[in-house]
Amino acid sequence: MLWSRSMSNDAVTISLFAHRLSALCEEMGAVLKRSAISPNIRDREDFSCALFDREGQLISQAAHIPVHLGSMAFAMADVVGAFDWQPGDVVVFNDPALGGTHLPDITVVVPVFLDTDRGSVLFAFSATRAHHADIGGKSPGSMGVETCLADEGLIISPCYWFEAGREHAALVRQFREYVRAPEERLGDLSAQKAACIVGARRLAEFPVAGLNEKIDALMAISEAYGCSAIHAIPDGEYQFEDALEDDGCASGPLAIRVSITISGDSAIVDFTGSAAKTLGPVNCPMAVTAASVLYVFRCLMPAHTPQTSAIFHPISIVVPEGCLLHAKDGAAVAAGNVETSQRIVDVVLGALAQAIPERIPAAAQGTMNNVIFGGQYDGCEKTDGDDWLYYETLAGGMGAHSAGNGLSAVQCHMTNTKNSSIEVLEMHYPLQVSEYAVRPVSGGDGLFAGGNGMIREWVVRSDCSVSLLTERRTSSPYGLSGGASGAAGRNRLCRQGEWQELAAKGSWQLKAGDTLRIETPGGGGFGVERRGKND
Repeated sequence: MLWSRSMSNDAVTISLFAHRLSALCEEMGAVLKRSAISPNIRDREDFSCALFDREGQLISQAAHIPVHLGSMAFAMADVVGAFDWQPGDVVVFNDPALGGTHLPDITVVVPVFLDTDRGSVLFAFSATRAHHADIGGKSPGSMGVETCLADEGLIISPCYWFEAGREHAALVRQFREYVRAPEERLGDLSAQKAACIVGARRLAEFPVAGLNEKIDALMAISEAYGCSAIHAIPDGEYQFEDALEDDGCASGPLAIRVSITISGDSAIVDFTGSAAKTLGPVNCPMAVTAASVLYVFRCLMPAHTPQTSAIFHPISIVVPEGCLLHAKDGAAVAAGNVETSQRIVDVVLGALAQAIPERIPAAAQGTMNNVIFGGQYDGCEKTDGDDWLYYETLAGGMGAHSAGNGLSAVQCHMTNTKNSSIEVLEMHYPLQVSEYAVRPVSGGDGLFAGGNGMIREWVVRSDCSVSLLTERRTSSPYGLSGGASGAAGRNRLCRQGEWQELAAKGSWQLKAGDTLRIETPGGGGFGVERRGKND
């Protein structure tokens, strides 16, 4: 038994309760998806939904974006403790130093009040986090190679959007003043609010009697699963090192080092020795580093483990302040959330592979392959000014493992979005997809082959800009147990029939007729006996 019975709550009761909470979060996601305006949220589903107790501890989440949910679980306690909550409140924030990840990820929080014999009582919080296609800043899409946080866009420290039901006009005014395509952004923000309100209403419908006891039991069983997963790892100290290739500003490689100490049912994950904060946007706040670590350990737990913050209680994370993985003082962080998080996963998995090689896969593609187009509509009917923004992350190869080949052309680790369908993309933007295919023989060889990457090629139909934030262009995803590395990715541009290589990170002005081609990395292979590449 992983836990002892608490009061009248047996295992079946708590399992049903956990699934009901999870279904509530999924319903929030359905409301957000169907209410959002931008294709990035409506079609790619670049959002996450969760419930927190009155102290800001995660009590349930939907299976959305790992980097969103882990970072919210890490940081919500500080946010909710800063307000005197009332019914009708809606709080918004994106500040990486105060609970955020990077500026395009905006979080909306609504309190949940329950009617009790003591009157209306603050009980919990309903929250959504979504990636907005623009939040201002120097580069369209707010994901360029900037050198300070202020240049990346509008910084929203936790603040009221609605206070006791009364809207604060200042927040809306900021969006209209600083953000591209503000009506689309505000529409998506309203969709987040609607999803939060649905979550709050559904939770308020739960019977009050015994509700706190059920949550306590849920947290207890979650913590027991977390302890059990760590206890199954042999005691010892395990180290690994990898690096980001560059920061987009001529600094690199940037080392990420980890030492994991397992002792009984507790783990210490120490990143001492990692690179210092850098000029480019690959720095990440502590919340993103924590989310990456927690994701790896969650993968070692049974799928049915209740998703609460308690599963992470046995894990301590040590990150020196001011380093690449604990950036402060206005450091640029746009790529920390999307690229550095992936490399943190690579090093934590690499360390654990020394302890439990049969359970750890080879490296996946190690990047989200961020592509951000931006421009102005030219002679097209439009409803939101002149600006258009298109953002997408691209799938790649998953690492092979002791039980089989890695998957091909899938989103890996810290992201879990869908792709943008060609029909939706071409309907909304002056872009044409000329190739979309699996990238053959790009997975690493071995007893089991790494998954293949993919190819995506766009023809630009009007002048615009493009920004790329990518990794694994000069280094390759590592194999394990003698398996070969996966193929590195490539970024290429064709203008008037001439192809040129593009850097892993940067911004470029494109002309109508140009073709951008991205070939994403393959996953690493596992084992030494050759079985051949994935088809």
